[in-house]
Amino acid sequence: MKLIRRELDMSQEKMAQYFGIGKAALSMIETGKTGISTRNKNVLVQEFDVNIDWLETGEGNMFTTSPDMMKPYLRRTDTTVPRQCVPLYSIEGTAGLVPLFTDKEKARPVNYIHIPNLPKCDGAINVVGDSMYPLLKSGDIVLYKQLHDINDIFWGDMYLLSLDMDGEEYITVKYIQKSDREGYVKLVSQNPHHADKEIAVERIRALALVKASIRMNSMR
Repeated sequence: MKLIRRELDMSQEKMAQYFGIGKAALSMIETGKTGISTRNKNVLVQEFDVNIDWLETGEGNMFTTSPDMMKPYLRRTDTTVPRQCVPLYSIEGTAGLVPLFTDKEKARPVNYIHIPNLPKCDGAINVVGDSMYPLLKSGDIVLYKQLHDINDIFWGDMYLLSLDMDGEEYITVKYIQKSDREGYVKLVSQNPHHADKEIAVERIRALALVKASIRMNSMR
């Protein structure tokens, strides 16, 4: 872990954010006081493009992509807004993500979120399901920026999606990765109990980049 972090010239704080853990927990992994979990190994492979063979055996190249190519990706930043009022929507109240995105003028927020120095966001909704656990759990809030073109995707980033499932809308949060199949993308979960899934691009009805998240530690 330490070798990877140093090769990418990342601080412990920055790398810990990718794992959804604290700096102290990362330090314990780096000093060998605790092992690397399967979930954390998945993060290393998916987020940092670490070579799985090197990770398991120490043989071969550390990365499947040049670390010099990864550094700008890992360090990219969005222009932040000192103050903004982000509308929080209820998916049930808007009858789904597609109506919310296509007719935002009629959508009525249930509340507003005020957090300084956030990237510009179009809105926020509560997460349902555990596909991104432990980074996100059901009830957490994700703040998003709507995308209008599938070609604008940053591969490997986290997205809020509306999918066509036999005529029904299915809303989920996933990492989106490239697929070897023409016209398809790969949806990847943080939760190791959820298998990766390849879906046709034409089944994506709405798409938004997750810009920030709010953890709900207690709910009534």
